[in-house]
Amino acid sequence: MSSLENLKKQAKALVRLHRERSYHLACVARETLPNFAAMSDQEILSAEFKLSDAQALLARQHGCESWSELRARASADAPEPKPPPYPQSDPAFAVPILYVADVRRALACYAEVLGFEVLQTSGDPPFYVEVRRGGASLGLRLVRGQAIDPAVRAREIMLVQASIRVSVAKTLYLEFLAAGAKFQSPLQRDPWGPHYFIVEDPDGNLIVFGEPGPNAK
Repeated sequence: MSSLENLKKQAKALVRLHRERSYHLACVARETLPNFAAMSDQEILSAEFKLSDAQALLARQHGCESWSELRARASADAPEPKPPPYPQSDPAFAVPILYVADVRRALACYAEVLGFEVLQTSGDPPFYVEVRRGGASLGLRLVRGQAIDPAVRAREIMLVQASIRVSVAKTLYLEFLAAGAKFQSPLQRDPWGPHYFIVEDPDGNLIVFGEPGPNAK
């Protein structure tokens, strides 16, 4: 547990981050405070964010119902309650991050051509977008320049950035084909049986869509 003075400083710092239009602060506020839950990043940063909002955010992050409860606990130096245990220790899911030079251009590919749903957009203009289709999530992160050396990409075979398992590859391949997707590798069968294909996005990222192998669990 932080000292009461440190908590007060953190609350003031959060207000300052809002004033400086920090999109990271907007993400935390939306996930933590009910009054911001339905707002976009820009709406949160345009709205009033008072010291009491920052205090409520800190209280919830420390497992308290209110700032007064957090303040009392900090003053008494009581131990912070442990978070509720997860049903299992294994990770729930992964979000591969793809590096792109133009987030809007990449989003047009993943949302309009590949049929992914937009889960989150951060920044204006956006610097990060998270998309999902079925159980597969991908992050699109803005970078300046090329994240992978073109010489390495040309030299390495199947330098893929993400692999997505599908039940029937042919069905999805025909959908993408009709939508105008760019393929680095057409639909084909592995020597051990399952079908797969590789999509190339506007930034050269390669995504494998493949069926599970015979020994997959």
